Amino acid sequence: MRKLVSLLVALACTFFLCACGGSDSDVAAPQASAVGHLQLDYATQFDVEYREDGTSMLTIGGTERYYLVPKAQTKAQATNDAAPPTATEGDATVITLPIENTYLAASSSMDFFRQLDALGCVRFTSTKAQDWSLPEVVAALNEDSMTYVGKYSAPDYELVLSQGADVAIESTMIYHAPDVAERLEALGIPVLVERSSYETSPLARLEWIKLYGLLTGRLDEAEEFFARQVELLEKTTQNMKSERGKDVPTVAFFSIGPNGRVVVRKPGDYVSQMIELAGGTYFLGTETPQDAGALSTMNMEMESFYEAAHDADVIIYNSAIDATLESVDELVAKNPRLADFAAVREHNVWCTGKDLFQQPTCAAQLIEEMNAVFCDKTKDDSSFIHLYHVGAEAHGE
Repeated sequence: MRKLVSLLVALACTFFLCACGGSDSDVAAPQASAVGHLQLDYATQFDVEYREDGTSMLTIGGTERYYLVPKAQTKAQATNDAAPPTATEGDATVITLPIENTYLAASSSMDFFRQLDALGCVRFTSTKAQDWSLPEVVAALNEDSMTYVGKYSAPDYELVLSQGADVAIESTMIYHAPDVAERLEALGIPVLVERSSYETSPLARLEWIKLYGLLTGRLDEAEEFFARQVELLEKTTQNMKSERGKDVPTVAFFSIGPNGRVVVRKPGDYVSQMIELAGGTYFLGTETPQDAGALSTMNMEMESFYEAAHDADVIIYNSAIDATLESVDELVAKNPRLADFAAVREHNVWCTGKDLFQQPTCAAQLIEEMNAVFCDKTKDDSSFIHLYHVGAEAHGE
């Protein structure tokens, strides 16, 4: 198998160099003038510049550039014997739109395709069926309309190539396996590295649905969906304004790792901002540390966590990292000191569903549910989708 893949890579590289007539740097950048940008109100990690010839220039993270060419335009060039776009245009990777046969290794991005009714555009995934919490994706994998092709760091290149993937969408984890991106590109499969998780506000992260709408030919649907979510969030925050004067609860959002350390979100990340938008106060504050780095989580020893969070009014246990909780007993079993937390004593312990980080489009609904919890608007969480109350009965009540 390795010999076959190596041969395919070598042949693809040879063809690519012949088609380009030299190295990537020899290819001239597109000269069409810019006529505007995709409107973005919150997202800062990507930009789309529209060109007068119908193409677009996508920039991600301020440095990674992708030249987006409509498929109809590519066909027209071929009909007129004009040179079609090569694998790169200047320093930009060429992607033909709409994408139709995607290898998706950025698992959190699947939700954008799902909301746009565009799962049919995803042919391959690097996440197994049992690790998905999205039922539509599980069904697609079971019905073979979507295929698992191995971990992002070791995909089945032969399968991806033979099935004709037109683009690979990776998370920034691919930077830890650069040889994978190089092989995919050598096989003629453009690699797009998305950075929606680097957005620090929930609406900014959610606004990436506009990019996926553009890539799949569903931009109108994406903009309509985003507008509805903004409206829902504004309704929630407007209701909070009318309730000013009430005590603002302190919220501890965390999970316990297998090593016994507490895994928390860093102050200022999008989860802590969702808590603030919902009318709570994140127990570590909201100011992003200067040494925050790229990761949005950090570990705390139980002693430090106890000092910072034992008086928190609400506990939200993050089961997207750990298993879901069935009782407060299960929480306390992770560390006996948790029994002394105010939220445990007051039976104000909640848990997220496993789907939290596989559903970035749920931000507005999650904030609405948090708001109901923080404002004590309901004792019944049966209408909730993303949070559930951890009963106190099993804790000896």
